[in-house]
Amino acid sequence: MRPGKMAPAGGCGALRGLWVPLAVLALVRVALALTEQYPALSLLKQELRRQRQGPVGGCGSAGEWAEQYSAECDSSFLHFHESDCDIGASSSCESVLSLNTEKILSQAKLLAEQKRFPFATDNDNTNEELAIAYVLIGNSLYDEAIRHFSTMLQDMKNAELALFELSRVISLAPDHPEVFEQRAEILSPLGRISEALSDLTKAIQLQPSARLYRHRGTLYFISEDYATAHEDFQRSLELNKNQPIAMLYKGLTFFHRGLLKEAIESFKEALKQKADFIDAYKSLGQAYRELGNFDAATENFQKALLLNQNHVQTLQLKGMMLYHHGSLDEALKNFKRCLQLEPYNEVCQYMKGLSHVAMGQFYEGIKAQTKVMLNDPLPGQKASPEYLKVKYLREYSRYLHAHLDTPLAEYNIDIDLPGNFKDHWAKNLPFLIENYEEQPGLQPHIKDVLFQNFESYKPDVQELVCVADHLGSMMQYETPGFLPNKRIHRAMGLATLEVMQAVQRTWANSKVRMNGKTRLMQWRDMFDIAVKWRRIADPDQPVLWLDQMPARSLSRGFNNHINLIRGQVINMRYLEYFEKILHFIKDRILVYHGANNPKGLLEVREALEKVHKVEDLLPIMKFNSKTRDGFTVNTKVPSLKDQGKEYDGFTITITGDKVGNILFSVETQTTEERTQLYHAEIDALYKDLTAKGKILILSAELGEVDAVCNLILSLVYYFYNLMPLSRGSSVIAYSVIMGALMASGKEVSGKIPKGKLVDFEAMTAPGSEAFSKIARSWMNLKSISPSYKSLPSVSETFPTLRTMIEVLNTDSSHCLKKTIVVV
Repeated sequence: MRPGKMAPAGGCGALRGLWVPLAVLALVRVALALTEQYPALSLLKQELRRQRQGPVGGCGSAGEWAEQYSAECDSSFLHFHESDCDIGASSSCESVLSLNTEKILSQAKLLAEQKRFPFATDNDNTNEELAIAYVLIGNSLYDEAIRHFSTMLQDMKNAELALFELSRVISLAPDHPEVFEQRAEILSPLGRISEALSDLTKAIQLQPSARLYRHRGTLYFISEDYATAHEDFQRSLELNKNQPIAMLYKGLTFFHRGLLKEAIESFKEALKQKADFIDAYKSLGQAYRELGNFDAATENFQKALLLNQNHVQTLQLKGMMLYHHGSLDEALKNFKRCLQLEPYNEVCQYMKGLSHVAMGQFYEGIKAQTKVMLNDPLPGQKASPEYLKVKYLREYSRYLHAHLDTPLAEYNIDIDLPGNFKDHWAKNLPFLIENYEEQPGLQPHIKDVLFQNFESYKPDVQELVCVADHLGSMMQYETPGFLPNKRIHRAMGLATLEVMQAVQRTWANSKVRMNGKTRLMQWRDMFDIAVKWRRIADPDQPVLWLDQMPARSLSRGFNNHINLIRGQVINMRYLEYFEKILHFIKDRILVYHGANNPKGLLEVREALEKVHKVEDLLPIMKFNSKTRDGFTVNTKVPSLKDQGKEYDGFTITITGDKVGNILFSVETQTTEERTQLYHAEIDALYKDLTAKGKILILSAELGEVDAVCNLILSLVYYFYNLMPLSRGSSVIAYSVIMGALMASGKEVSGKIPKGKLVDFEAMTAPGSEAFSKIARSWMNLKSISPSYKSLPSVSETFPTLRTMIEVLNTDSSHCLKKTIVVV
């Protein structure tokens, strides 16, 4: 106890003589719970460090663990402290000693992080201990698992005894903050977070301190109450500014709420206080990655790795960023290093396999995928996201490999892949598909894709690739959450050029070869050009036509769902549209109350005038019993084909709980009926576009060009509102816009404005004319450069998957140094 808390003789002083021994007894029991039997988790971690350090330099230097554990350095097996095993006399003992420690820890770490086991708690330490026991069970080491559970139960028993003693102390002396803090420190590892928070609040009321606020803030953070956690970390820092960990957590409370710029400032402040703070550099890198600032993210990830080149989480995050930047070779280096350190890291293993497949290295890719598949979840255990996805990726990889050298015009992925496979894949469901027949294994006569040197392409093909890179960069969103991806840029730039060439041929009455048939191009064929490039650029994402799903799936409806606000987390990608959507909701609320609550309309109108953000709508939901728990609002899309007719747009949903957490989301529901209505609209527009395009080829009058431009934008307006693809609709549609406009003699020279998303512009516009006007305001259309006519045919230059992957893999960095003829 603190000296300053001593009391005069008698009264409280006499009482203090009673509670001090009791408190000491309680603390002794807590210590006993930690030392009575050597904790398996600590032992495993020490053994793992010894395995890693031993081959490099003997026992290594004395560190924080060396004083506690000084076993011989030449063993790489698991040993239990004071084990009852007689080596060689028991098969169970032998199985423990032959089990790789790293495997146990790696598997347990993944289980604990993802809570993929029965009876997971809210406490990380408890989950780690439970996870080790489940891994031992999974490896049929039942005796060791029983011992591990017994140790945990003994710890819990001692903890309960300590809680009993501390509660007695509090009943006798309820004005000592230290005792409340000590009880909270026992309650929180047991997962009794609300009780721990109550004790810390009482301790703060008695005697506030930076430590107490930090401790309570950490528990609020674990409970995902980031706003309250932020307040506590802020108070802690006001009492003691020099707390790099508190500053880091303050930044994380911003990060998890989508407030990235504020998070970055906090992480930088933490680094001012502690220059070698690896977690701060890692978090700063991730924040910049979410902002879309690749260079700044790379710099900070690199700084973290300079401090510790074996920091697995940084390697994993950096690798994933590089993959989504289109730098697959560099990403692979990080995933391989990650797996050297943690061979059973499912994320790095999955991403390694994905990177190989994306580059056409199918043998290595499927080998890595198989390793992920071997990590079957235990009974009652939740499968990891990677485990759920890997079987789909393996089947898709086999399909792609089998078609590497088949002309793209001769087959159709949407038709070839089984309907239930596509449905489950698009919905990210477990791979439980009745009567599924696996894709054939890799055929030895089909070789992997080899690296193609950029200089080996003919000059006109080099020019084609450089122009594609430029066009693709014009589609980049300048919005938080959208990292520039040079691989996607090239793919969609080539898609734009191929669309331009195909549309020009169609307007000149030439036929196209699609899906094994020669015919006049339809609107879906135009989009399919972009779809094939988007698919191959990132095979992780199922880019599939929803109307080609099984009839049963369509009848139920297929939802494209986006959370705008979930709890306290704001989706920064769509922040620009919150005000527009809020204004629409307020109008619909007035209409609703005008029809269903006319007497209360004035009160609702006055309340709505005070609504400035989505959260302010929660009190208004209480005005009507039907909207008390939430409400939905549907947008409408006016028809051009049938004046006065409207189609269903997207649905806005708002719900809230008692403490103010909110779910604010939008979704489009793709049903068969809705799809047919939109298809009829797009069919009519495409027919008109083709007729106008043919006239335009013969006559370049300004009026015809404007009409064609408006038809292109109107057609894509309905495509965006339909959302007919499982993934990638936005960039696919924009590449079609750019390509079709180029076919009409107009080129997009303006970039998409900061904060704008083309799909949301279409979805929130009151009609096709409004969308056309908005889009043209930034496109800055100008006459197309004559140089485009001399570019080689994209479909003939890259007629197979192999040639597509080759051109996406090739490095064309020198394109930046040469002049691209696009003006």
